[in-house]
Amino acid sequence: MSQGEIGLTLLDTVEVETGPQPRSTVIWLHGLGADGHDFEAVVPDLVRPGERALRFVLPHAPKRPVTINGGMSCRAWYDIVGFERHIAQDERGIRASAADILELIRRENERGVSTDRIVLAGFSQGGAMALFTGTRATEKLAGIIGLSCYMVLGSTLAAEHSAVNQTTPIFVAHGTRDPVVDVRLGDEARRLLEEAGYSVTWHSYSIPHSVSPEELTHVAAWLRRVL
Repeated sequence: MSQGEIGLTLLDTVEVETGPQPRSTVIWLHGLGADGHDFEAVVPDLVRPGERALRFVLPHAPKRPVTINGGMSCRAWYDIVGFERHIAQDERGIRASAADILELIRRENERGVSTDRIVLAGFSQGGAMALFTGTRATEKLAGIIGLSCYMVLGSTLAAEHSAVNQTTPIFVAHGTRDPVVDVRLGDEARRLLEEAGYSVTWHSYSIPHSVSPEELTHVAAWLRRVL
């Protein structure tokens, strides 16, 4: 891994450009144990041939021991002990990953893409990071996407959320048959965002912990609107 200009980690990434000289970027964060290649194959489902060029930046999370993985090391944005409300969350890991994600946004700025032309997206643990980082970002984003995810450090949202992204569109979706992240956690994330004053587009699908063609169609249409 290389280092960002202020000493934070500049994450290794997979990049896909759908046309020449893209002026908009989607930073897509993978789930626990996956890597940046995980959603590389869905890019053609999100951008039609001949549409405006987008750059998809798909970072690899660092490898770290994960408690619910038996302590084994895998790519993860932060440690997970469990999903129950009384279990302490890995606040240090969450905030460190958020800082690394903001470095990717700064790199896009250096490449000529303004922050208001960037969508921050993620699936599962990556979706949790997209919601956390996007709501606390101090520059306006084009949009935020959280798929099959949940809210981390939700108790700090009211105090920490950035007013500049209060009107940023947020897309949240979840499978009703998800055995990994219960759909009630996704719905709770939606509720917390709405209580904090955000406008949330919510979809649910009869799928497990995955994405479906219908969901990708909805994400693609949403991206066309915000970009």
